[in-house]
Amino acid sequence: MNDKFLKPYSAKDVEDNIYATWEKSGYFNPDKCTEDGVCAVDAEPFSIVLPPPNVTGTLHTGHSMMLAIEDTMVRFARMQGKKTLWLPGTDHAAIATESVVVKQLAKEKINKRDLGREAFLEKVDAFAKESHSTITTQLKKMGASLDWSREAFTLDDARHKAVYTAFTKMYNDGLIYRGDRIVNWDPKGQTTVSDDEVNHEPRKGKMYYFKYSADFPITIATTRPETKIGDTAVAVNPNDERYKEYVGRTFEVNFVGVPLKIKVIADEDVDSELGTGALGVTPSHSQIDWAIAEKHGLEKIQVINEYAKIIIDHPDYEGKKVLEAREIIVSKLRESGLLEKEEDIDQNVSVSERTGAIIEPLPKLQWWIDVNKPIADRDNKSLKELMLSAVSDLGVEIIPERFEKIYFNWIEKLKDWNISRQIWYGHQIPVWYKGDEIYVGTEAPEGSDWVQDEDTLDTWFSSGLWTFSTLGWPEQTEDLETFHPTSVLETGHDIVFFWVARMILMSTYIMGEIPFKTVYMHGMVLDKNGKKMSKSKPENAINPLVTIDKYGADALRMAMLVGVGPGQDVSLSEDKIRAYSKFSNKIWNATRFVLENTEGFNMDSKPEIEEGHQKFIDKWEELVKEITKEMEEFKFYLVGEKLYHFFWHTFADVVIEELKNSMTDSAKYTLLHLLMEQLKALHPFMPFITEEIWGSLPGNEDKLIMIEKWPKA
Repeated sequence: MNDKFLKPYSAKDVEDNIYATWEKSGYFNPDKCTEDGVCAVDAEPFSIVLPPPNVTGTLHTGHSMMLAIEDTMVRFARMQGKKTLWLPGTDHAAIATESVVVKQLAKEKINKRDLGREAFLEKVDAFAKESHSTITTQLKKMGASLDWSREAFTLDDARHKAVYTAFTKMYNDGLIYRGDRIVNWDPKGQTTVSDDEVNHEPRKGKMYYFKYSADFPITIATTRPETKIGDTAVAVNPNDERYKEYVGRTFEVNFVGVPLKIKVIADEDVDSELGTGALGVTPSHSQIDWAIAEKHGLEKIQVINEYAKIIIDHPDYEGKKVLEAREIIVSKLRESGLLEKEEDIDQNVSVSERTGAIIEPLPKLQWWIDVNKPIADRDNKSLKELMLSAVSDLGVEIIPERFEKIYFNWIEKLKDWNISRQIWYGHQIPVWYKGDEIYVGTEAPEGSDWVQDEDTLDTWFSSGLWTFSTLGWPEQTEDLETFHPTSVLETGHDIVFFWVARMILMSTYIMGEIPFKTVYMHGMVLDKNGKKMSKSKPENAINPLVTIDKYGADALRMAMLVGVGPGQDVSLSEDKIRAYSKFSNKIWNATRFVLENTEGFNMDSKPEIEEGHQKFIDKWEELVKEITKEMEEFKFYLVGEKLYHFFWHTFADVVIEELKNSMTDSAKYTLLHLLMEQLKALHPFMPFITEEIWGSLPGNEDKLIMIEKWPKA
C-alpha cells in the first residue's frame, strides 16, 4: 500500500500538482484525445463555451458555481468517450474595465483625455492582462478542465475580425443603421448603456399635480417637473369624456417663465385611470413620449444635456442640475397656485449599473440594430422572429423550463438595440467618414482624410458572437464544422437577456443555425440566511479561493452541486462545505482500508463472486443505470447526493463492515471493483481526490481517471 495513505488527506498538498498533471497530459484538448485513441475520430462531439468572466474581476461564488456545473458536464462527456471541448475565454467588459482604469488614474489626478486615446488604451490593456492572469489561475483552482490551447478574448485579433465582419454584414443587409432615438444616458460614465444594464432602485419620491398655466384646462401629474419645460403635447385617451372637447387644440402657455405650445392629442395607449388620465408629453426625455411624438409628428425639444444640466436659455434654469431645477420649478408652481397637490410615493429610479448615476433618457445620434426588419435570406423573418423561433421551433431547450416564458416575454417587448458606446476601450465602430461620404467595412478605406467613428461597440455585440467566433468564424474551420452548434450553454439566470438572447440573435442570423442545443440556468449563491452574497459585504460573502485553501476544491464543488437543481438559488454556508471536506476524508480512509486488505490481489484473476457479495455489485449497477440517465438529463443535484449516500452509507457502513472479517478473493474483488467504479462516477464531481487515489491504485501508476470510461451496468 502507498505510504501516503498513512497520513490524513490534504487537498491543499495535492490539488495544484494534479492540475499540472492534467495540463501536461494534453487531454483537455479534444485533438489529443483523438490522436491517442481515447475517443474515436468520429466520436460524437460535445462542446461548451465558458461564459467569459470579465477581465475586471476575480473569482466569486457565482463563477464557482458555474465552473462546478460546467466541469461536471464536461468530465462526464469526456468519460463517455465523446470528443469533448470546453473552450475558455475572457470578456473585455468595456464599460466596467474602462471605469476601473479611469478611477485608478483619478487617484493620480490624471484625466483620460489628457493622456489621449492611444496612451489610455495602453494602460487599460496592461490592467486587463494582469487581471487575466489572476482569473486563469483561479479557474484552474476550481479544477476546470478547459482546453487552454483554444483560449479566446473578446478583444483579440481573431474576435476583432469576427466583429467587423458581422457589423459589415448587418449594415449591408440594412439591419444596422444610424439614427436619433432616446437612449439611456449615464451622466457620470458619459456613455449610453443598454436597458439590461440599468438597475431600478426603490426610492421615495413625489408626484406633483399641476397645470401649465392658469388658463390651461387640464391637470397633469409627473415625478419630474424639470422635464416639463420641454413638453410639446398632452396626450389623452380618445374615449375619455373629460378631455374630448380639447383634443386637437393647441394652447400657448407660459410655464414657470418658459413659453410653450401644448397640443392636446388623442392616443389609445394612454391609460385613463393612471394619474389624471392626461399625459404631459416630453419627447426628448422619455422613451414612451418619444414614440408618441413620432406617431403624432410632434416637435421634440431637448432641455437636459449629457451632464444632467438644464440647457434652455433662461437665467433661472440654464446650467442648473436637474434636482436644483426641480426645486425652483416646484417652488414657482406653488407660489403661482398652479400646484394642486403633492403626493409622497414609492418609485423605481433608473440608475447605471456601473456608476450608480441616475439615468437620463436623452435623444442621441447612435448606431442601432433593427430587430423588426424582414431579412430576405432568413425567410423574411426579423431578428426578433428568429430569436423566438430558435426556442419554439428549432429546439433550443431551456432548463428549467419556466425560463422559456420569461425569454419569450422579453423578446416580444424587444426594441431596437443601441450598439454604440461613448468610451474608448472596445471594438471601435468600423465606419469611416470623409465629408458627406461614409464607408463601412472590415478594414480602413484607402486614401487620406478618412476619419473613423469614435464610438465603440457595446460589449454584448462581441460576446453575442461567442459560440462561433471562438471556433474560427468568419473562416470555415474544422472546429466550426465539428463543434457548432455547441451542445450546452450554462450560465446564471440573471444574464438570460444580456447574453443568451444576443447569442441566439447573432447565430440564427449569421450562421443560420442555433448557437447551442440546451441552455442550463443556475441560480444565485446566497449566504446561510438566504441573502445574496456580495463582495461589498465581506461578513456574508464566501471567498472561493480562501475556501479552497481551507477545505479543497472538491468540497466546495460538492457543496454547490448536491441538492441544488437548475435555476435554484443555493444557500451556501461554511458548514456545508466543511461537511463535504469530511466526505473527502471518508473516501480517503475507506481507500486506505481497501488497499490494506487487498494488497497483492490481482483484479485480472476474476474469482467467482459469492452470492452475498454479488448483491452489492448488483445494487451498484442499478444505481449506475439511474445516475447515467440523470447525468444525461443534467440532474447533477440528484446524482451527487446518490453517490454521496451510496459511498458513505452503503459502501463504507455496510459493504466494508460485512466483508472485513472474511477477506476472500471474492471479497477483495468486490471491494476493489466497487471502489474503482465509485471513483469513476465521483470524478466529474470531485476530480482532485478521485485522480489522486486512482493513480495510487495497483496497476494505475501511469493512468488518469479523467480519461477512464464512465461506469457501465
